[in-house]
Amino acid sequence: MSVKLKQLKSELSTELDNILKYWSKKTIDTKNGGFIGEINNQDIIIDNADKGSVLNARILWTFSSSYQITQKEAHKKIAKRAFEYLSEYFYDSEYGGLFWSINYDTTPKDTKNQIYALAFAIYGLSEYYAISKDDKALEIAINLYLEIQKHSYDPINKGYYEAFTRDWKSIADLRLSDKDANEKKTMNTHLHIVEAYANLFKVWKDKTLQSDIIELLETIETHFINTETGHLRLFFDENWKEKPDVISYGHDIEAAWLLLQCAKIAENENLIARYKKYAVLLTDATFEGIDSDGGLWYEYDPETNELIAEKHWWPQAELLIGFFNTYEITEEEKYLNVVYKNWGFIKKYILDSKNGEWHWGIHKDYSLIEKDKAGFWKCPYHNGRACIELINRIKS
Repeated sequence: MSVKLKQLKSELSTELDNILKYWSKKTIDTKNGGFIGEINNQDIIIDNADKGSVLNARILWTFSSSYQITQKEAHKKIAKRAFEYLSEYFYDSEYGGLFWSINYDTTPKDTKNQIYALAFAIYGLSEYYAISKDDKALEIAINLYLEIQKHSYDPINKGYYEAFTRDWKSIADLRLSDKDANEKKTMNTHLHIVEAYANLFKVWKDKTLQSDIIELLETIETHFINTETGHLRLFFDENWKEKPDVISYGHDIEAAWLLLQCAKIAENENLIARYKKYAVLLTDATFEGIDSDGGLWYEYDPETNELIAEKHWWPQAELLIGFFNTYEITEEEKYLNVVYKNWGFIKKYILDSKNGEWHWGIHKDYSLIEKDKAGFWKCPYHNGRACIELINRIKS
């Protein structure tokens, strides 16, 4: 192992520790239970903020996954707290789904079944089961998987629908966030369903689940990967008619490594070979979005030829894994050099050296984007996972 790689592993180990310290010390809600719903960029807790299921599921995954590296009982304890809170207050045992959000006092707030959120719950629960062998965690994960297959899967055209009411009826607003197109099938949700199913398959070797993962990867290959541009297509109607949208550099590079990992977990040699090629294709296309400082721009709109000139925290984290993964496939130093340069960018502009954790991001002029430190979308999953993945990959 080179000195430079050793140094990177050491720095990422320190950073993982810093991330876990921040979430351990600052986000435990001692008053209302669970975790704080929102902390702003000045590190001020927003009292009585709503609590999101995605944030809770991602905390559950991060501390469960980190425990496998750190072996610290304190991390396992926080994972247990996240599991108990999710199973008690977010999991809807009456209808078999998951509340999108709850009020600070644990009462349900937005009770829609957003499939993206169910996927993250499966992802977190299966990771927690791996460290705890708590049968209840596995049972809920399997139940959520079965509900997705029952209600969200499209048996005619393949793929998965976005969202439903609490009792699994159709819903007018399918969007994950305000910036998304209101379409029935999206890249983002499919990416995280297959991620969740693959994580569940690691602990529950069910043949039907395995074939669902394989079909999902084939569906993603058919509809979402644009082999001409090397970018992902993002939004479709139920019949796979595309609604053209932006290029999302962060999703491109996240998919590059994550889909290959899912193919490996599914143990399908044909898909592994194909997704190795897609990993290189998507990574090469991501070069378009890398600035001279090593940071990855957020999005690009080909329709208006406009760059969304912001550098958010999560695409940087995904770039670290994606480019390292392509370095492993190709053994070409140019990909590893991007990792080093991007990590330098993160240390300089994205890490909050004063308060801990990562800033939301920066504008083109390097001023801070004044958004959450912790909240519905700001969580320890992307940056924590980048540290975990690279630590494990450099080690092996």
